[in-house]
Amino acid sequence: MTTAKDLFIIAMDPDHSVGQGDLSLALAGAELIDLAGAGAVVVDGDRIVPGESPAPDDRLLREAAGGLVPQAPHEPVEDWLWRRGRDLAATYQAALEEDGELTRKRTGRLSLGAERVQPADTPTGRRAAERWAEKEPVLAALASAVGVDGARLGDEPGFEDEAVTTVMAAVHDAVMELEAVRQRRTIENAAFANVWRGP
Repeated sequence: MTTAKDLFIIAMDPDHSVGQGDLSLALAGAELIDLAGAGAVVVDGDRIVPGESPAPDDRLLREAAGGLVPQAPHEPVEDWLWRRGRDLAATYQAALEEDGELTRKRTGRLSLGAERVQPADTPTGRRAAERWAEKEPVLAALASAVGVDGARLGDEPGFEDEAVTTVMAAVHDAVMELEAVRQRRTIENAAFANVWRGP
């Protein structure tokens, strides 16, 4: 399993309510952290430079590594998050369902209730839960960035790895930017509705 898959499984907990856009950005950040940890990329300042090591043996991480900008000027981390993160939560859901890591269950007493995706009871799902219970710093920081545990943390613990610190800061900035866009749209829609209603 990868940090991104662990994050997705944690975010699927019925007790957590995570926006798909926020989660997609954090998943892209998790991929980048795993790729940097494997030496497949180097975070040089705020830019992503392909590394000398191959991507880890994971289909989605290989796909992510294959989408790197190979020549200078290399892509900034935040640009990567927005580009790679587009609909990434849906991609992870499909992959995890295919691997049997997620199951669909109907909610409510009737079999016609709404269908909900939830983590399956598998060794990899239990491993993700263990990482979460232990508050593994990278997983906890990514989960916090998307509001898991009910609040977004403003100050993350310091990371020894500069690449992790850079990526985490970019994830926070991107999630805040997305929230600002949502709020602006809400205000614009409310103003538009008021115009149509009239005085």
